[in-house]
Amino acid sequence: MFDDEVPVDKIGYWSEVKLDIIREYAAAYSTILAARTAPAFYHIYVDAFAGAGYHISRATGEFVTGSPLNALNISPPFREYHFIDLDRRKASALRRAIGDRDNVFVYEADCNTVLLDEILPLCRREDYRRALWLLDPYGCHYEWRVVQAAGKARSIDLFLNFPMMDMNRRVLWRDHERVSDVQRKRMTVFWGDDTWREVAYRPTPLFGFEDKADNIAIVKAYCERLRDIAGFGHVARPLALRNEKSAIIYYLLFASHRPVAREIVEDIFDKYQNAGAAG
Repeated sequence: MFDDEVPVDKIGYWSEVKLDIIREYAAAYSTILAARTAPAFYHIYVDAFAGAGYHISRATGEFVTGSPLNALNISPPFREYHFIDLDRRKASALRRAIGDRDNVFVYEADCNTVLLDEILPLCRREDYRRALWLLDPYGCHYEWRVVQAAGKARSIDLFLNFPMMDMNRRVLWRDHERVSDVQRKRMTVFWGDDTWREVAYRPTPLFGFEDKADNIAIVKAYCERLRDIAGFGHVARPLALRNEKSAIIYYLLFASHRPVAREIVEDIFDKYQNAGAAG
């Protein structure tokens, strides 16, 4: 299964914690949906940044199964699985790891296009279809239009990697005048409009110049967008994933239209607070 020519990602323990969280919720989700009979639901698993299907642990040097292979091992199973990666080598490695299965689909493309054009039509609420989507990139690579479309569909539970460190490194500088136009536009596409500037920078009353907001203010504003604009009825408390120096790498977000889904996820988040993921 493993190929020396495939660029396998090395992941920190915070990413291993995230994989455990997603696997635990996916198992609960599939159990609940598979048990429904009146009406019966057809449930789908979607990973928009699937990778090769496996990683290497920085802590141990051992292989760690990724979200796609974890999902395929869940019982009861999902009815379909859709895995997307822009890297041809990773997508090919994932196909080899999965083998021949007629309910698994692997795409080599930009996930923003695939999710809207090919996968969203498979998640129609009126067709009694439901889906669990995972948007877990290393940076601001998914677009707000995708998130908003998922919310409006009212049939999708959504995990989001909110890439705080990437934002701070590339866009959310204290001296924001030095940020390039390319990075500003990238942030606007990710956020959905230019209001991220009002959230990230606020005038100080004593000195008159703008000061950068803290991380939690920024992620809370995005969660408000998930509720108020994308239309998700229930958004879990953000969970900060930290590295060995306690710096926040990203926040793990979750949005759904079902209160029980938010409650399950928040219980899982609470359980992992002592695993290096404290907010």
